[in-house]
Amino acid sequence: MKIITYNVNGIRSAISKNLLAWLQATDVDVVCLQEIKATPDVLTELHLVEAMGYEHYWFPAEKKGYSGTAIFTKRTPKHVEYGCGIGDYDKEGRNLRVDFDEVSVMSVYFPSGSSGDERQAFKYRFLDEFGRYLELLRSEVPNLVVSGDYNICHRPIDIHNPKSNANSSGFLPEEREWMENFIESGYIDTFRHLNKEPHNYTWWSFRSGARAKNLGWRIDYNMASKPLEQNIKRVAILPEAKHSDHCPVLLELAF
Repeated sequence: MKIITYNVNGIRSAISKNLLAWLQATDVDVVCLQEIKATPDVLTELHLVEAMGYEHYWFPAEKKGYSGTAIFTKRTPKHVEYGCGIGDYDKEGRNLRVDFDEVSVMSVYFPSGSSGDERQAFKYRFLDEFGRYLELLRSEVPNLVVSGDYNICHRPIDIHNPKSNANSSGFLPEEREWMENFIESGYIDTFRHLNKEPHNYTWWSFRSGARAKNLGWRIDYNMASKPLEQNIKRVAILPEAKHSDHCPVLLELAF
C-alpha cells in the first residue's frame, strides 16, 4: 500500500498547477490531503479524481477557505471517521480517518502557532487533547498511520537553521518535547526510520527563494504505530512536486 501525505495549501490552487496529472502519474493507493481550503461542491474536477479510481472523502472546516482535510483512496474503506469528537478541532476539519483490514490511515492537520500567542496556545491545547485522543484510539486501532502536517520540526536535522529558529513556532522546545514523547509512546517516524540524511525538508517559505536554496523545514510526517514496523518498505520526500509550499511525503507498506 502506497500512502502519500500532502499539505496542498488550497486544493483549487494546487489543481491549477497540475496536481491531478501528477497524482495520476504517481499512482498511489491512499492520498492524505491537508489545508484543502475548499468544500467538494466547488470542485469541478472531481470526475477526474474518480476516473483515476479514487473514492474521495472530505472534512472541510466550517470557515470558508480555511484548513480542512481530505482522503482519496483506491481501496474502499470499511469505515470512515470524521473528526475526533472535540468541537474546536472538528469545526476546523483537522482530522479524517479511513479504516482498512490491515491498517487505518488518518489525515491530520495540526494547528500552526505562527500567527501569535492565541493560536500558539490553541496549538498547545490541541497537542495535549488530540494526543490523548490518539492514545485512546490506538487501543481500538493498533495498526495506525497518522499522516499529515504536524507543524513541528522534531530535531535540529529537520530544520535548515536550528539556532536562528530556536524561538520560532514549530521548533519550540515544548513542541519538540511533545513530538519526542509522541514517538516514544509507540510511533515510528517512518522517514527517519529508513533515511538518516540531513537536508530533507517538506516545507519552504515563499520568501527569499527558500525552496531553490533548500532552506526548509521537515514538518510533514507519516507516523506509523509500532506494530507496523516490519511492514515499512519504502519512504521518500518528493520535493520535485511543486503544487504548494509543502511537498508530498511517501510511505510504502508491504502486507
